[in-house]
Amino acid sequence: MALLEIESLEFGYTRQPVIENLSLSFAAGSATAILGPNGSGKSTLLKLLLGLLRPRKGTIWLDGMALPSIPLRQLARKVAYVPQVHREAFGYSVFDVALMGRMPHSSLFSRYSEKDRDAVREALERMEISHLAARPYTQISGGERQLTLIARALAQGAGVFVMDEPTNSLDYGNQVRLLERIGNLSADGFTFIFTTHHPDHAMAIADRVVMMQKGRIVRDGAPEAVIGPETLASLYGLPPGLFAQDAGRHGSVPRLRRAATL
Repeated sequence: MALLEIESLEFGYTRQPVIENLSLSFAAGSATAILGPNGSGKSTLLKLLLGLLRPRKGTIWLDGMALPSIPLRQLARKVAYVPQVHREAFGYSVFDVALMGRMPHSSLFSRYSEKDRDAVREALERMEISHLAARPYTQISGGERQLTLIARALAQGAGVFVMDEPTNSLDYGNQVRLLERIGNLSADGFTFIFTTHHPDHAMAIADRVVMMQKGRIVRDGAPEAVIGPETLASLYGLPPGLFAQDAGRHGSVPRLRRAATL
């Protein structure tokens, strides 16, 4: 049985459907990239997976349990949301931001235990940011903040990571470092479901690509089988022939032709 399974899902904010008859399953240790233009339903799908929205029809199963039947505290121990880079209003230390991931494991008014702190130390070390533990979260780089948020999710104890455009606003170096960490965690058995507007990021770390248009899945498969000049042009409504595929480079990302005009 799949770790996470979506069955005939439908959702809409009004009468207009946003997700239509969508079915997917995710295996443990997989990394799935979701590509699609703005308004295709990608972010809505992530909110449904997190239990933040209730579908009109269909069911989401996690470890064989229907998502609505899982208590929120228990769900938080299984699925973690890693948002885009953001800046906290208060200057909490990196350690304290990661420590917030332990909230599902403690009661509302209890203090964090040494076990909680050990989990945070291990998470920071795994993300290679232990040296930042005492630094204010507001005074580190965007890439370091994103690694801190992943460390918080690791400390949370979740096995499934849901990420909405995780490299958004990061410079190239931080994008590469972040993708490397995600790839390593996926290889260690963690499951990643992330949206992106960068096909090259999908090629770099995903073992599966799902393309969405208007709330439906239009393509689903291995990155090298799904990402191509014709599929990208069709997905984003671009003119045919705009992209070129470098010959002899297996798995390469289609590139824009020189002096291409829309």
